Amino acid sequence: MDWITLLRSLQSDFVKRLTSGSLLHCETEGQSSELTIISGERLKTLREFCWQMAEKYKRVSPVRDVFISYLKGKLGEEVVKERLADFITEVDYEKRFGGDGKTDFTLTTDPSVGIEVKSRHGSLDKVRWSVSSEEVEKNAVIVCILIQEEVHEAQSEYHLFLAGFLPTRMIKLKTGRIAFGIDQLLYGNGLRCYLEQYQSVINYSLSKQEDNNKAQILFLPHNSQLVKHNSLNEANQLFIEQQNIDYIKLGHDCLVKGEYTDAIANYNQALKLHPQDAEIYYKRGLSYYQLGDYEEAIADYSQAIQINLNDAKLYIKRGLANYQLGDYAAAIDDYSQAIRLNPNVAVAYKNRADARSHLGDNQGAIEDYTQALKINPNYALTYQNRGMARYFLGYQQSFTKAIKMNPHDAIAYKNRGNARADIGDYEGAIDDYTQVIAINPHDASAYYNRGNARYDLGDNAGAFEDYTQAIQINHNYADAYYNRGNVQSEIGDKQAAIADFQKAVELYRKEGKLDALKDARGRVLDLQIEDSLDILNF
Repeated sequence: MDWITLLRSLQSDFVKRLTSGSLLHCETEGQSSELTIISGERLKTLREFCWQMAEKYKRVSPVRDVFISYLKGKLGEEVVKERLADFITEVDYEKRFGGDGKTDFTLTTDPSVGIEVKSRHGSLDKVRWSVSSEEVEKNAVIVCILIQEEVHEAQSEYHLFLAGFLPTRMIKLKTGRIAFGIDQLLYGNGLRCYLEQYQSVINYSLSKQEDNNKAQILFLPHNSQLVKHNSLNEANQLFIEQQNIDYIKLGHDCLVKGEYTDAIANYNQALKLHPQDAEIYYKRGLSYYQLGDYEEAIADYSQAIQINLNDAKLYIKRGLANYQLGDYAAAIDDYSQAIRLNPNVAVAYKNRADARSHLGDNQGAIEDYTQALKINPNYALTYQNRGMARYFLGYQQSFTKAIKMNPHDAIAYKNRGNARADIGDYEGAIDDYTQVIAINPHDASAYYNRGNARYDLGDNAGAFEDYTQAIQINHNYADAYYNRGNVQSEIGDKQAAIADFQKAVELYRKEGKLDALKDARGRVLDLQIEDSLDILNF
């Protein structure tokens, strides 16, 4: 389990406990706590500061508004100060006329690492925190605080919850603002650990730069004339090459850990130094592929191929990306080129067979599956796919014969429809499922299967209708909710998609389908974050 998934899981548990009041409460500075209570002299000190700020800016804003705004901010900052203690240093307001410069704290060991705190009061299901592009740019994390009581001059005590945090590298925003709810945050008590790891990465990079600088000095020739003629160009080139190795390693480390956005950033730096390195393009392509950006992956694989025309793996990977985009002909061309370069790679035959099946070339698919099996007899998935293709070609007649004997045999139509769908004959599958529905209009699985076939053909409207009909027949059809969520997501109705995925989560939990539950829950969180990032840019 990666750290993001872990912190999201902990956040989900925290939100449930927040509604029941069963929270971790520790008053020891520097220790983890989900609840912080501020009252008495501590609150009095904050009020006095906020009244000073209100007086200072009374010419530009009403005094009470300034006071409330500053008090909300300072309450949130007090929470972060208590939890992180000496690990952070507060920005000096008095030296910053007009505010804190979009940064509330910096790491004590590195003032370049900023932390922005956002405090809000509101109901759990509606409260939202927002940040600007400038705040995202200037800070490593955004920390969100939820204030239980409404903030005003006479309130004697505040209950403050560490609602969560977001690393700014997870926020893709260049201009404008975004807003997000509590379910989209990462668990707040993971903040210190994240910042420690963030700092360790920075220290690692700095130490490697220092080592490279030393190496630069160590290997400079001592002959002054040689130094004079070669100047610093060769030394700088040596230093740059050393830096390049570091970027490749950092990129690879991120790729292995699943931190694909960071991997791409490191490979970008590496390519500035070695723009003709095919391996860097290849690995950046892998990162884009994992993020689902297949067009960028294809661009990188193509660039790597231009540099190295004889690497079979590049064609295989580009074929996979083309396959994901539904360009099966291009995928087949790539796999064929890989096979020409290396005819002993089973996966190239298997992948080409999959693409051929989608184009209806069933005989070609069987030939490729068979060749893949000769190379790798343990290729279990290939056995399955080959079996499905042969099943369709060799045994379809038995289904057809059964249908001729009994034109009202819904099971025979459904089995033939399933066989057709398995090897990509979606039109034929739709015809068979339609026959099933005509015989038995209350067969929810027939609507569901026809919806799948229509979805695979790109008929989102038809798929939506079929999934909806399946749900009307069976209100507990979790897969139908999930797949309808996919359709709604594709057509841009994110709120409806979220509702369907949430219903699927509920039903998968009741059915004990943990893998499906985890997947559906992830879709909900991803869509909620994506929805927040769609705020109009200013």
